[in-house]
Amino acid sequence: MSSELEFSDICLLTRGCLNGGKLKLHKNGVVFKNNKTGKVEQMNSSDLSCVKWMKVAFGYEVKFVLETGSQFKFEGFKESDFDKISNFISSQFNIELEEVELSVKGWNWGSPRFTDSVLSFDVDNKPAFEIPLKDVSAATTGKNEVTLEFHQHDDTEIALMEMRFYVPPSNDGTDADPVKTFHEKVLAKADVIQATGDAIVTFEEVAILTPRGRYTTKIYPTFLQLHGKTYDYKIPYTTILRIFLLPHRDNRFVFFVVSTDPPIKQGQTRYPFIIFRFDKDEEVEAKLNITEEEIQEKYKSKLSLEMNGPIHEVMSRLIKAVTGSKITIPGSFKSHGSFSSISCSYKAGSGFLYPLERGFMFVPKPPVHIRFEEISCVNFARVQSGGGTSSRSFDFEVEHKNGSIVTFSSIDKEEYSRLFDFVSGKSLKIKNKGIKNKMRTSGEYSGSDEEEHDAYLEQMKAEGAEKNDEDSDSDDESDASFNPGEEEEKDIREEYASDVSPTDSENESEEEEKSPKKKNVDKKKVNGKKKNFVQEKSKKQKKELPPVKSKKRAKKDPNAPKKALSAYMIWLNETREEIKKDNPGISITELSKKAGLLWKNLDDKTKWNNLAAEAKIKYEAQMKEYNKNKDKSSSTSPKKSSKITKHSTKSPKKDDSGKFKSAEFVETEESSSEDDAKSNKKRLSKEEKPSLSRGGKKSRKEESDEESMSE
Repeated sequence: MSSELEFSDICLLTRGCLNGGKLKLHKNGVVFKNNKTGKVEQMNSSDLSCVKWMKVAFGYEVKFVLETGSQFKFEGFKESDFDKISNFISSQFNIELEEVELSVKGWNWGSPRFTDSVLSFDVDNKPAFEIPLKDVSAATTGKNEVTLEFHQHDDTEIALMEMRFYVPPSNDGTDADPVKTFHEKVLAKADVIQATGDAIVTFEEVAILTPRGRYTTKIYPTFLQLHGKTYDYKIPYTTILRIFLLPHRDNRFVFFVVSTDPPIKQGQTRYPFIIFRFDKDEEVEAKLNITEEEIQEKYKSKLSLEMNGPIHEVMSRLIKAVTGSKITIPGSFKSHGSFSSISCSYKAGSGFLYPLERGFMFVPKPPVHIRFEEISCVNFARVQSGGGTSSRSFDFEVEHKNGSIVTFSSIDKEEYSRLFDFVSGKSLKIKNKGIKNKMRTSGEYSGSDEEEHDAYLEQMKAEGAEKNDEDSDSDDESDASFNPGEEEEKDIREEYASDVSPTDSENESEEEEKSPKKKNVDKKKVNGKKKNFVQEKSKKQKKELPPVKSKKRAKKDPNAPKKALSAYMIWLNETREEIKKDNPGISITELSKKAGLLWKNLDDKTKWNNLAAEAKIKYEAQMKEYNKNKDKSSSTSPKKSSKITKHSTKSPKKDDSGKFKSAEFVETEESSSEDDAKSNKKRLSKEEKPSLSRGGKKSRKEESDEESMSE
């Protein structure tokens, strides 16, 4: 016979909610792992009192009862599983599987029976239903009735709120009140949280990020109390799933995160994570309100009567001892700046992503914990700006097995290689998403058991290759268009000479107009040379795009006095080195953020405001003196001589060959500046340049004007 039994689709009944998971029976006990939360419930075979089998609404149920009275109900078994479970329990646990028959008459009149922590309502000596008293949150009495209220589970669609039991008066002649007796038996085993007695230790005004506020934190033997100005929370240790101790990137604060299921509620808002923020350098001395015997027996010498040290260490040691849970801290992962976390954004909040040994944790708001077991695959998504250029950040997408996707955005590209190596080392599948069609991929997924394919790196290589191709095309174009020498001289002659004959290119363009069926791929000649098709295409693009005119900034006078510093800048110049000393290796961006917070929280700014006012007065005086000197220098400087330009109205003359000369004549007087004369000549030449028809010949209108002038 096998030494283990496994059932995959089994549900654990917790406060009226069926939580799916995997049940495993082995020779040492029973283990159940929750699929949603990952919480593991364990029962040793030596602690089992009895095991019961009964038929319920959906299949069959197996109930494990411990010697302490607590029960675990598992549903989802088939009728054929009875023999396997019965044989295994009898051979491995030496316990017989009891088959229980329930009463299905539907009567509401019976006798209550209290067994350990269970209230069983029997009809005709058969149990009609059972109530685990640990699910009872409150019990109140009336004249002849007792009302029970139950803890609610947020995941249940239909939940039982309360039950009322009518208790008739007794006729046996005793003075005992049956209502009071029933009520006391319920409260003896009910999970009613009452802050009775003194707490083990109390921490005053602890800063909590979620739910936000400052709460007086009291640690009791069975629950944790958070007492604020408006709300008061009592958190049983049985609802705590995990505890995290995560260092902040600035090395000043520490996040202490407590994960609970079911979560605490504030109105309609649920808080599955309680995030404490402790100052790393804050010391505390705590005296515990317990005895030496309790420390040795109950807490196994994990605590001492007097505890001192940093507050986050004292708090974590206390919570670890009273809950019996392990504390999760960052593992071997180190970011580009040698931190345990990565700066990023999730939804509308910015925070830190901690790659842990068994999952990812994002804090502070909204907090998210993703176990590796829940992950189907991850994806490194490339982010591009509006113009199509590559961004300096990327997105990290985590896809759950249920299909939902969690996206951590705005991660610096320098963190890519380290995060990729971490994911590969944890054997998580990487989804090749965001790859261009022309790139070859090795499939939709790549994992540790396949050949690793860096999708993000391949995309970067492809974009670089495209950029190189564009650069090479632009280089070829510039080489083809630049051809100094005779062609340049000929172009100048065409522009200003009046006896220019049609060029080959213009004759060729006339032929193209006559034969429009010719394609652009044919050989074309410009000044006796072939024309490049790429060059022609680039010229068309240049014609379509209008030129961008850049505005030139006015040059700053180096002799002008410097502007006065503000109060903040004067303070920053004096405290910059001190901030660098307190935060070694801090970047310029982080330093400016840090300085801004310190300046904002500075109470007395009188000194710096006075210094800024004095600097402003001094600057105004210097500016007045500077403006006076500037006006004197401008008034004493010599003026330039005026320029007189005369346009000739004479008719064009013919030279010895009988041809007309150029139509423009510019006469200027001598000027003190040769540059002004040259620029003036260029301007006039553009204004008076004669218009030429095709082939350099004069138009008919110009010829008629010349004839009239000669007459």
